[in-house]
Amino acid sequence: MRIVVLSPRVAPGILTLATWDALREASRVVATEKDLHVHAIIASGIDVEISSDAPTLESNTVVDGVVWIAPTGDAEWARTVADDLMSGDEVGKVEVIFGSYDVPGASVIDLVEVMDRLRRECPWTAEQTHATLAPYVLEEAQETFEALQSGDSDHLREELGDLLMQVVFHARIAEEAEGWDVDDVTAGITAKLVRRNPHVFAPETLDHLPTTSAEIDAQWQRIKQQERSGEISPLHDH
Repeated sequence: MRIVVLSPRVAPGILTLATWDALREASRVVATEKDLHVHAIIASGIDVEISSDAPTLESNTVVDGVVWIAPTGDAEWARTVADDLMSGDEVGKVEVIFGSYDVPGASVIDLVEVMDRLRRECPWTAEQTHATLAPYVLEEAQETFEALQSGDSDHLREELGDLLMQVVFHARIAEEAEGWDVDDVTAGITAKLVRRNPHVFAPETLDHLPTTSAEIDAQWQRIKQQERSGEISPLHDH
């Protein structure tokens, strides 16, 4: 028996080749719920049974050729089921397959979704404005600075999360009435990084390729000044 674990942060239907092969070769495919990912698998022509019960040795679902699709994103469910089954007579016959993987930064999507729900359902969060949140930006920035000075890596990670929350919070507020959102924020800083680092992203445009930190910093400052003076548009490709 195989158990397939899918990421909730990957578009439905985007699976590894090994997973598609396992699904197509299966004698039965069983899922715990009929969510968007299961709908995509069904739409590909694969029959999927829906069962609210987890597979057990007594349920006749732990046999060669059967594939179970775990609740989306619930790797713990898959591990627990596999551990339970591996302790019985079917030792060695249960395989967990990760059908899709998160890309770096994918968990930011979770933060955006949580903030969106809080904005809709939490009275305190719904009342906040850029102005009311302004003191928290300074507070979180100061605490992040102090964590950097302390050398405590775990503390720094926590404070960076608090600071990131402020970014997402302000972007969520702006989404409602100001015409931009968190994607515009990230797109803007991404474009700026590309534009101000042509030695990495567009070396063919340079007469001289900076190689030292001092040269790279001077290049950054020069491009920044050109943007401010209007010589280079912030919307320029490089």
